Amino acid sequence: MNTAFVNGISMTYGDTGGEGSALLLIHGHPFDRTMWAPQQDAAPAHRVITPDLRGYGGSQVVPGSTPLGTFARDLAALLDHLGVAEAVVCGLSMGGQIALEFHRLFPHRVTGLVLADTFAQADTEQAKQERYARADRLEREGTAGYAREVLGSMVCPETLARRPDVADHVLGMMLAAPPQGAAAALRGRAERPDYTAGLAGVAVPTLVVVGREDVFTPVSDAEFLHRHIPGATLTVVDDAGHMPNLECPAAFNDALARLLARVPQARRPARM
Repeated sequence: MNTAFVNGISMTYGDTGGEGSALLLIHGHPFDRTMWAPQQDAAPAHRVITPDLRGYGGSQVVPGSTPLGTFARDLAALLDHLGVAEAVVCGLSMGGQIALEFHRLFPHRVTGLVLADTFAQADTEQAKQERYARADRLEREGTAGYAREVLGSMVCPETLARRPDVADHVLGMMLAAPPQGAAAALRGRAERPDYTAGLAGVAVPTLVVVGREDVFTPVSDAEFLHRHIPGATLTVVDDAGHMPNLECPAAFNDALARLLARVPQARRPARM
């Protein structure tokens, strides 16, 4: 694991793989960079960059509220630090919304998009209030109660029964999430913009992927993205919930490899 000082914070990250074009993997809430372990060796020709977002993993915690634009600018600063001009940007859940925000702010730096188990619409007023209440609860109680309550929704019943190692990994990430960092992300996410209008302007190869049994962002959300992004492909992963990259890594990695094959090779990034 590496550490960089970017955009006013210390950020931990992984930087592995080949010397080819970059793949930036953005984790969801309330996880960390280790959720991408099955993908780190899935694209050996590519340089795979896995940051811990501000407030998560080993990165610096900044209490209060963290807008998605702040996350996106942190990631752009990390790419600058690494000498990476452009990348395929992949995010899951909140990470997918950060990927959309990154594309909105820095479209010239995005050579491809992977939007996993996410949605483009803004929160309803009720959903906003639920996120704020959840943020307050995390700061008040910590993550343990919330983590155990939602584990059965993060992964599907098949995963709980047959892949307890995956369920343990997901639970461990949630238990380790810093409460103030996770709460700040929830508050910022509640106020995110609606990305729907910008979907038609996405002009890079795009993969939309979702677990068939995802209860947080169901298949209908993925179908919406697929319909509205020109030329996007859709992969629905069987026997997976909200974490198909961990629950069914072979299927996820196959879809990712097909997307990467559609992306023109970016100029060779320099190692720092």
